[in-house]
Amino acid sequence: MSVEQELLARSKAQCELCTSTSDLSAYEVSPSNGSVAQSIMVCADCKTQIEDSSKMEVNHWHCLNESMWSTEPAVQVMAYRMLKRISSEAWAQDLLDMLYLEDDVQAWAEAEQSVPSTAERTPTRDSNGAILEAGDSVTIIKDLEVKGAGFTAKRGTIVKNITLTDNPEQIEGRVNGTRIVLLSCFLKKS
Repeated sequence: MSVEQELLARSKAQCELCTSTSDLSAYEVSPSNGSVAQSIMVCADCKTQIEDSSKMEVNHWHCLNESMWSTEPAVQVMAYRMLKRISSEAWAQDLLDMLYLEDDVQAWAEAEQSVPSTAERTPTRDSNGAILEAGDSVTIIKDLEVKGAGFTAKRGTIVKNITLTDNPEQIEGRVNGTRIVLLSCFLKKS
């Protein structure tokens, strides 16, 4: 039995990420030895977005809410990598926070990342020009009205464990229990 036939049987002839049943093919999760255990069955839509970040449709990946709980390590690795790639989305970061991987699966998932390295991305700077990193704590330096949430983020509020976004002028963090986007020009590194 070929790898593709074994994957079709294992996946019940559906994409192991989004459950689509059309245009399926085997996809090796690198680094891979070409075995069934290190491959997944994906649809053309998922495969295109995995291979070309410029064609990423973030809303398509809400499907990872289900597939990240797969018992197949290769599916877990790909779910982790895709969530990592879109971790600037609050819901994706929340899923990443919930995802538990065994140590060997975690090492595999982190072995090859398609996320830009720190050297490649424009640094996010606070109001004083200090470079902000994911996980830092910042202090809000001006009262900010939070549109849509119905409250004001008060000056002096400390926002812990921030998340960087694709936009170097913004960060994400929790204020009053709500995850919001903040402009870095109104923040000071704590």
